[in-house]
Amino acid sequence: MAKQEGNCTPFKTTCGGQALLEGILMQGPGKRAMVVRKADGELVVEEEMVKPKKGPARLPFIRGLFVFGGSMVHGMKALMRSAELSDDGSLEEGVELTGLDKWISEHFEGEKAVSIIITLAAVLGIAMSVGLFILLPTALTGLVGLVWTTMPLWVRSVMEGVLKVAIFMGYLFLCSRMKEIHRVFEYHGAEHKTIYCYENGLELTVENVRRQPRHHPRCGTSFLFVVIAVSIFLSIVIFTPLKIENTFLRMALHLLMLPVIVGVTYEFNRYVGGHDGPVCRALRAPGMWMQNFTTFEPDDSMIEVGIEALKRVLPEEKGSDAW
Repeated sequence: MAKQEGNCTPFKTTCGGQALLEGILMQGPGKRAMVVRKADGELVVEEEMVKPKKGPARLPFIRGLFVFGGSMVHGMKALMRSAELSDDGSLEEGVELTGLDKWISEHFEGEKAVSIIITLAAVLGIAMSVGLFILLPTALTGLVGLVWTTMPLWVRSVMEGVLKVAIFMGYLFLCSRMKEIHRVFEYHGAEHKTIYCYENGLELTVENVRRQPRHHPRCGTSFLFVVIAVSIFLSIVIFTPLKIENTFLRMALHLLMLPVIVGVTYEFNRYVGGHDGPVCRALRAPGMWMQNFTTFEPDDSMIEVGIEALKRVLPEEKGSDAW
């Protein structure tokens, strides 16, 4: 177990997943599979092929934008679908669309309407995350600057960074206290454990998966934490020397830098998550610690879902999913 606890697996896979409502979404090099447990205990499996990345989507520092955008859209789609499948049917009758959803459904047909709604939900999700974790701290420190007029710029940048981390941690903590989200985080733990079992070359059984760690170095939680960390670093090294004090200008520059931050963060996580040296372990330690809020120990039924989802996306050619 010492080897596993150090996150040093013999093989590192590109297969990854996302926890859903009573289910897990897994994606491999050629296939994406969603497994959801219905209220009666039945497992529902839905699969689709993954189109190979071409052109700019394969270039370093650019591919991260495509990966992030794709994961948001497909993740939101799977989340909505899992809510539909896991429902016991008591909410289906009498549900009436309102507002923008109703307008889209009236002007577009079938899958196109669903696609538009999912895309808008993903965009709104990104916008809310940017506003909460990046723009809000900048606005709050701007208000402090109105009172503390002699505040040094480096102090303001550090204060922004502290607020970003505090808001992010507070958000994760509050989410983890919600009953429904807590179960999602248990499925998150099942996803990590299942991937660890596969990476350690063990048979995918409930017993083997249960013994694996629930913290994984290539997790979305770590990605988001590094996005915030890179944002803090760039704020200090760019805004301070250039003496950028205007709050709205700082917020605008944060938005302009976001694609760069996402691209750099993806490459950082890709490298650090794929190597097991002491430096890499130290660099990914904060993100691993943050997973204490987003992963919990799953029960055996959740592990069964993780195993089924991962088996569906494993490539036929052994080793073709190497990280």
